Amino acid sequence: MRNIDFTPLYRSAIGFDRMANMLDAISRSEQSQPSYPPYNIELTGEDKYRISMAVAGFSEQELSIETKENTLSVTGKKSTDGQAERKFLHQGIAARNFERRFQLADYVIVTGASLENGLLHVELVREIPDAMKPRTISISGNRKQEVIDQHASGSQSETVIEPSHNQPAQHKVA
Repeated sequence: MRNIDFTPLYRSAIGFDRMANMLDAISRSEQSQPSYPPYNIELTGEDKYRISMAVAGFSEQELSIETKENTLSVTGKKSTDGQAERKFLHQGIAARNFERRFQLADYVIVTGASLENGLLHVELVREIPDAMKPRTISISGNRKQEVIDQHASGSQSETVIEPSHNQPAQHKVA
């Protein structure tokens, strides 16, 4: 596995400290993070996501979900009640404690979680604040008025032309 040094990013990226720290943390965690429990991340809507984790053998009371500073932590702590008396001839089902962390993007929040058929589903949605959403700015035309002298039927009159978006409006002044 290759190690990548992100030190040059710190020197040239002003205001992007969080991103550089996140890249550094991800590169370290990929090497050390175990693969248990397996999980899927799926896109369920335009800004909706679901993380599904295989947590067979865990009850709702043995699982906890917590978010803090754009990090989602899912923890499973197996109770040891009655485990000492059990003797296995073969133990292929993992029943160990775990902690799995996910880095969340800005404005991604957890909306709910459910446990069914040994799968823990964590529902996420990205809610961008109205101030951060793109908005359309209308462009106003040049409102400068032009005065044109016209000589019509021997009398002098002025025509004021006001440009608009479609066609110029004309006002006759006598």
